[in-house]
Amino acid sequence: MLFDTRPKVTVTIQQTGESYPCALDESLLTGMLRLGRKGIPVGCVNGGCGVCKVRILDGRVAALGPVSRAHITLEDEARGYTLACRVAPLETVRLEVAGPLEKPFKSRSPVTLGSMQTK
Repeated sequence: MLFDTRPKVTVTIQQTGESYPCALDESLLTGMLRLGRKGIPVGCVNGGCGVCKVRILDGRVAALGPVSRAHITLEDEARGYTLACRVAPLETVRLEVAGPLEKPFKSRSPVTLGSMQTK
């Protein structure tokens, strides 16, 4: 069995608190997928669809390729937004899922028996 001996740093998804090790030469998304983890939504995995849009809260990342300006404007980029499939970590990273697919992470008001209707 081969072991992945590449240097790795920890990536943490803010909304779920889940962390995973990510190699310095792989994208944040690939690192998550390599371990069979979930958290960052997965789309085309090449920067075109914008599904894996995240905001880097802590840490630094390096570009692995261009991102679609249709999904990440220059203003977004200045505020820490990027596509997880197009950046690799340079150090420990804490991120949050952004965009329309962040909804599953938003807290919902709990359903109470009084608010349920019965037939």
